[in-house]
Amino acid sequence: MSGTNGVAPDVTTESPDVAVVGAGPSGLTAARELAASGLDVLVLDREWEAGGIPRHSDHTGYGLRDLHRVMNGPAYARLLAERAVEAGARVRTSAMVTGWAGERSLDVTTPEGRIRVDARAVVLATGARERPRTARLVPGDRPPGVMNTGQLQNLVHLHHREVGTRAVIVGAELVSWSAALTLREAGCRTVLMTTEHPHAESYAAFSVPGRAVLRVPVATRTRVTRIIGHYAVEAVEVEDLATGARRTVPCDTVIFTGDWIPDHELARAAGLDIDPGSKGPLVDNALRTSRPGVFAVGNLVHPVDTADIAALDGHHVARHVRDYLAGVLPQGPGIPLRVEAPFTWVSPGLVRPGAGKPPRERILLWSAEQRLVARVEVTQDGRRIARRTLPWPVSPGRVFRVPSSLLSGADPHGGPITIALA
Repeated sequence: MSGTNGVAPDVTTESPDVAVVGAGPSGLTAARELAASGLDVLVLDREWEAGGIPRHSDHTGYGLRDLHRVMNGPAYARLLAERAVEAGARVRTSAMVTGWAGERSLDVTTPEGRIRVDARAVVLATGARERPRTARLVPGDRPPGVMNTGQLQNLVHLHHREVGTRAVIVGAELVSWSAALTLREAGCRTVLMTTEHPHAESYAAFSVPGRAVLRVPVATRTRVTRIIGHYAVEAVEVEDLATGARRTVPCDTVIFTGDWIPDHELARAAGLDIDPGSKGPLVDNALRTSRPGVFAVGNLVHPVDTADIAALDGHHVARHVRDYLAGVLPQGPGIPLRVEAPFTWVSPGLVRPGAGKPPRERILLWSAEQRLVARVEVTQDGRRIARRTLPWPVSPGRVFRVPSSLLSGADPHGGPITIALA
């Protein structure tokens, strides 16, 4: 039996101007900007507290680019949530978006009951997650003590639980050092950090102090080939990719880090165009998806970047959401962006003439290989439109940024634009 407008009688209906799905840095920043302009903004998040991943990353390094200060993760998360609420946004936690009821209508389940949210515009800010061990196809036993960084930080910082005493971290990205800091706080020593790449993926500003201060040995060109242990982790088997030699490293904890994938289930359920490389929704320079009135921001579209970069996506998208609601957002098919190896994805995946510059005037790319010298070449319809050597290297495990000005010579009526290394 249904009530008015086909809604079941036990379902409450809300009709905000904008629904933001996800209360992490990008979602909260977008909500603050939109609410400050007088719009009715409803933020929905499945967690019991707003703030996203930073709320259980109890170390410093947050807020530099968006807030122009350096804070620890929980303080940063609290401040973003407070600012969104002070601006007038309604932040509803423990609210799980279960699906779509229309073009911009969401079905939501809360402890108080079900809600139908009929919004004029929707911003998807659901973030990204690390692939678990099962998705990485690491063989061996399946004992307790194997987890990813998010599970580790949730266990230590939110639930104040103990972990083991000797850990192996799989991955050498920025988040890997975050895991090492969390392990140290829990009284667990990192006995090895392993990566398949010839160099650690994280910035030297993190890996050099990490090795010196935390005394974490980093083994490059290695991989974990087996986990050993029945009732608890006892060791891992590590292979040297150059020689094939294997060794056993005793440990009682294994942390899989990095290897990110967007939390894209809601985007897929909507039938949005998905970028084949990043697996997130395809967006243009205004962060519009393929469905009118639905936008996507942050690590949902470029997994994974730092929290402050994701927050700046929220700042960027607010202007375009307002333009959409006012009926002045430019139309047109847009020009597809393509990449060649070693790049695996590019964001945004479309450049729509008239929609302005992308966030921070940067095109974001992800690489599967390291190149110390980055000679970037941009072509369209067989014609080179730009070539520049950038002063930063290409490295796996972190976003490579290209100034969007390199696309300024593109023909707005031409074919796809390709970004490659010369």
